[in-house]
Amino acid sequence: MKIKVVVHEAEEGGYWAEVPVIPGCVTQGDTFEDLLANLPEAVDGCLSGDIAQPESTSRDRVLEIVL
Repeated sequence: MKIKVVVHEAEEGGYWAEVPVIPGCVTQGDTFEDLLANLPEAVDGCLSGDIAQPESTSRDRVLEIVL
């Protein structure tokens, strides 16, 4: 899976990044290499959070898909 990430230089030094397709998914690192190492864990953590089950009616279909 490919995900676009926006990397910013932090004013106090180091870097921080956000994942636009996952609102609120951010991480940081003292160096660019640290930031890159932290990104997979941040994305995994954001995607594995508890998400409320949507309400559905008898006419709806609920699917689970693997990406």
